[in-house]
Amino acid sequence: MKRAPRIAIVVSILMLVASILGFVATLVMNTFVLDEYDAYGEVPIPGSTTLQLPAGEMTVSFHTVTTGRPTSGFPIPDLSFGITPIDGLPEPTVTENIGGTTSVNSDIRVRIWTVEVSQAGTYEVEVEGVVDGYIAPRLAFGHDSSRGWVLWIFGGLFIFALFDLFAALIWSARVAKKARPIEPHEQLTTDPPAWNPEPASGFTPTDQGVRLEQIRQLAALRDSGALTEDEYTAEKRRILDGD
Repeated sequence: MKRAPRIAIVVSILMLVASILGFVATLVMNTFVLDEYDAYGEVPIPGSTTLQLPAGEMTVSFHTVTTGRPTSGFPIPDLSFGITPIDGLPEPTVTENIGGTTSVNSDIRVRIWTVEVSQAGTYEVEVEGVVDGYIAPRLAFGHDSSRGWVLWIFGGLFIFALFDLFAALIWSARVAKKARPIEPHEQLTTDPPAWNPEPASGFTPTDQGVRLEQIRQLAALRDSGALTEDEYTAEKRRILDGD
């Protein structure tokens, strides 16, 4: 029973560590591995180029470099772009889909559009925009395979482990309190009851009555273990002999 709270505390701490490590690992994977924002190429702003695009949905992000510390409200310049299929391919569908700001050191990127390409092929991309003050601005075409919902799972695990640790600490304190020995209010003694040969009543007993009362008390002491059988016999003989 005493070990159970300790085990609960250790398990809670392990869950806390796992949730923190999982959150950090997922964040790194989403930023550097799963979010391939420039997988299909980039176009300078202003500028134009041809890109080989696969079928499916892709992201279009504004990509630049900053010398200061980026903020969550990073300003996006006024941009426009056109994507023209070559060799009679169908027109892609462009949808505005502004996302959060991702920063790695001085590198900044913000998703602005998503493009749905129905058929893989070569596409002509032309970008226009007012980008004075931005360093090496360009439009990046790629895909985002990040798993943001995994971050919520690890965040929930962290909160659960925190509450679990709090409950385990309370449980441990209560068990420790119950296990603490209680000091007695009165000191117990193993001394035998005092032998009082004096009668409780007010009359004066005869010698024979005194001897019988003494023998009765000796028998009580023997029965309680205060006297051994030999001690009882010796005292009884002394009383009967009148010593």
